Amino acid sequence: MGSLTNNGTKIEGSGGSEAEISSSASCDSLNNYEHDEKTSRDRASIALPAHVTSSAALDRLIDTARDYAEASTADNTNKAYSADWKHFTRWCRLKGTEPLPPSPEMVGLYVADLAAPAGNAPALSVSTIERRLSGLAWNYRQRGFTLDRKDRHIATVLAGIKRKHARPPVQKEAILPEDIQAMVGTLPYDLRGLRDRAILLLGYAGGLRRSEIVSLDVHKNDTPDSGGWIEIFDGGALLTLNAKTGWREVEVGRGSSDQTCPVHALEQWLHFAKIDFGPVFVRTSRDGKRALESRLSDKHIARLIKATVMKSGIRSDLPEAKRLAMFSGHSLRAGLASSAEVDERYVQKQLGHASAEMTRRYQRRRDRFRVNLTKAAGL
Repeated sequence: MGSLTNNGTKIEGSGGSEAEISSSASCDSLNNYEHDEKTSRDRASIALPAHVTSSAALDRLIDTARDYAEASTADNTNKAYSADWKHFTRWCRLKGTEPLPPSPEMVGLYVADLAAPAGNAPALSVSTIERRLSGLAWNYRQRGFTLDRKDRHIATVLAGIKRKHARPPVQKEAILPEDIQAMVGTLPYDLRGLRDRAILLLGYAGGLRRSEIVSLDVHKNDTPDSGGWIEIFDGGALLTLNAKTGWREVEVGRGSSDQTCPVHALEQWLHFAKIDFGPVFVRTSRDGKRALESRLSDKHIARLIKATVMKSGIRSDLPEAKRLAMFSGHSLRAGLASSAEVDERYVQKQLGHASAEMTRRYQRRRDRFRVNLTKAAGL
């Protein structure tokens, strides 16, 4: 949204054309303000009561508590909330006001600006605006304040935005069994190909998120940033994951053939990459002959899915740009939910959903009229 030009004289975006800063010193002041805000939040969120005297032992506990508080939300969530606060504080400064204490009136105006910005800035979707509000509410809580999202200055504006601009959610295309087979068929049998084949098949059969795939370790507690570990048995692989909804176990059974078996693909990758400790999925050398130590980024999963979709010719009747936009990491989860012909509760457990309704959102081709209440009601 708002951004500074190179000479620090003007900011364009949701703030509109009147948002001008006269010199680079103003830009420096704004950046210093944001830095001070972050420092203030970090210090104020976890601190001693005013009547308690500081000591080395208590200072150590404060640092420990801050680390735990930071770990209470996922890294990606922390980054998003930090960006939300940075954007809002900049917007407030450009409007001649302060972000603290929270003002429902100004937040309502901010929300309106996100939905209908001045100039050429793009309008945000309703879901993104709601995410921004969640980010602001979280940031205010860290600073000891409460943002009342039910206040009429916020709630009525948001209700109007929903009524005027809300659209059905855009769902990514599901990758179906024939699709995943075609995708892995495009991969070579070098080290990099073995790794990517294991990623696609394990992600599909396990209904895993991108972050869950790349955060796996070989054993429990192998690395500090581990998000889970694997155990391989005769019947399949057991994944223990520290996911959004807490710890859960995911069973990935062996497939009907080695070509499509996720467990076989995982075993092949671990064997030839000589991985027996640390992250399961790591980068490879440029020549693709050696496994390196650094963990893969979850962005690799998205790039891999899009690249193999294009190479395999899935939905080749559509323009390339549309095909690329149709598929993402969620396509693996949607594919499992749409293709597994088992009781819905098993799919719900595999995906780690708290409700069956959430699981149904992932099912692209389920029988929606299996239960016909019209006939049941006598019509």
